[in-house]
Amino acid sequence: MFPSTMPTSRAGLIKTEWTRPGTKQTGGKITSSTSSIVYSRQGHREDPLGTHCLNQCCFHDISMTLYTTREALVEVGVAEVLTAQLKLATDAERRHIILEVLGSLGESDVLKLQFVESGVPEALSEMIRGLQGGSDPHDLCSIKIASNLIVSLLLGDESMQKCFGEGTGVVYRDVLSWLQSSNTQLQLSGALAIANFARNDSNCVKMLELGVVPHILTLLEQHVDEGDVSVQHAGLSALRNLAIPASNKVRMLEDGVTERIRTLLRSDMPPVQFKLLGTLHMMVDGQEEAAAVLGKDEVLLARIMEWCEARDHAGVRGEANRLLAALIRHSRAPEVINAVTKADGVRHLISMATSEHLIMQNEALVALAIASAIDIGEGFYYPLRLLPTLQKMLDDPVATVEFKFSALGLICSLANSSSMKEEMESLNLKETLNKLSGHSSTNVATQADTVLAMLSETS
Repeated sequence: MFPSTMPTSRAGLIKTEWTRPGTKQTGGKITSSTSSIVYSRQGHREDPLGTHCLNQCCFHDISMTLYTTREALVEVGVAEVLTAQLKLATDAERRHIILEVLGSLGESDVLKLQFVESGVPEALSEMIRGLQGGSDPHDLCSIKIASNLIVSLLLGDESMQKCFGEGTGVVYRDVLSWLQSSNTQLQLSGALAIANFARNDSNCVKMLELGVVPHILTLLEQHVDEGDVSVQHAGLSALRNLAIPASNKVRMLEDGVTERIRTLLRSDMPPVQFKLLGTLHMMVDGQEEAAAVLGKDEVLLARIMEWCEARDHAGVRGEANRLLAALIRHSRAPEVINAVTKADGVRHLISMATSEHLIMQNEALVALAIASAIDIGEGFYYPLRLLPTLQKMLDDPVATVEFKFSALGLICSLANSSSMKEEMESLNLKETLNKLSGHSSTNVATQADTVLAMLSETS
């Protein structure tokens, strides 16, 4: 009912194996002579023949698999060679050859780290700095390839950490400047890079201290109306990752992050809607005050209700329902319950409780249990036929233990209402509960006995 990336490998890599006459091989390894052809250390001369040779060997001249080629190139220090060649490249064609070779070889985790240790990301950043501000299509293409390559190199944990350098690394500082660039490609790569840097809590805390969030917010605001969807998506991904540490949530809320990203509510692009919902969900996780404020926001709730019924995008629908449940679970505020009820959100939570995804089931049931404990009027759930739905799922032999336990907890809470207790009697819920009293799970059996005891009491 509700569902919960990395790009595919670089296109164009050869899938066949063949040998060009005269290609030198020694037991499946590339010899150091290949390296010396590519790069003459004496005088650091440019060598077009050498670059062509390496390009050919990387793409189709070695009669071995591409994986084996990459592993062999590790042994001959190809990263140092390519870094020097990149710095010497003066024309677009030469740059593109080197960048394509780097992109192909950079898919190897071992070479990712070797590239970073040899200064490839810094060389790429330096090249980008030199090309920025121009309008030549070849230069813009080089910027795109180079910035994408830096983002790719950050996928390795060790290589990412080395580039970050505790927030003082050249690459990290350049990435920050990309967020403020007028070049949409650099804005996109900058946001993606920040999201990659934000893969551990210590980096997230450090980046927040260094003031990265205002740059991301400004970038997002630039693209609110008819902006670039990819930039919005990447910017929200970065914010979401940065909001994972609890201390960062508090700081970001104090800095007004939720207010500023609310402008994206008017977006009609599902990828942006999906990421916005996920970011807001992360911001309210464990934050009672934030959940209470957002949970009473009529504009936000109205938009969430729309997205809860997004038939063309299951991801948006699922995230909208999860955010709705989170607002109740984390605020536990009567005002939020009333606001959600007024917005007709309870029926969405009931529907969510029947999802095939266990996490979503439990989140919905907990939210409904909290709501049922708030004094919002007798027979609140009756028109929504919640009890028949719960009974049907409790009788289902394939329903999980976790669901049955959570469902019984909700029923236990509902039993405090006289009208709900009457409905339980009319549904003969006791028969279902008696069966569950003998359940193999002690927790389920005990919970069933508790509800039976409550139903046996005089109203």
